[in-house]
Amino acid sequence: MIRKLLIFSCLLISSNFCFAQKAEVEAAVTKLTKLMVTPDSSALDKIVLNNLSYGHSSGKIQTKQEFLHSLLSGESDFVDINLTDQSVIIQNKTALVRHTLNAKTNDKNVPGNVKLYILLIWSKEKSGWKLIGRQAVKVP
Repeated sequence: MIRKLLIFSCLLISSNFCFAQKAEVEAAVTKLTKLMVTPDSSALDKIVLNNLSYGHSSGKIQTKQEFLHSLLSGESDFVDINLTDQSVIIQNKTALVRHTLNAKTNDKNVPGNVKLYILLIWSKEKSGWKLIGRQAVKVP
């Protein structure tokens, strides 16, 4: 009986830990999304790793510096972003997040709308979850 209680307790603790990790990843995604709409250089620098690989649906790949520059300069201007159908998979210190991104844009002062499937790759660092990769695919 005691053994069963210990196993149950371990499963419960593990489940709570996984739930907490998922909530942290989802909070990082929310923070990144807000920063893409209202860019802040310091905050973006803290949530994105230096070796970021940021893939666009066009096939263009950006480094961290290029990604930050495009947001901060208005070259890539998100007016509003809505994420749906989000899923999170966590394996050790890596999290994969998939969702559908619907956004209003104003890139180079040209209004537009985009709908993309997104894969975000997050790495658990001492200071929290950091973005290391992103790939977008156009929704057919």
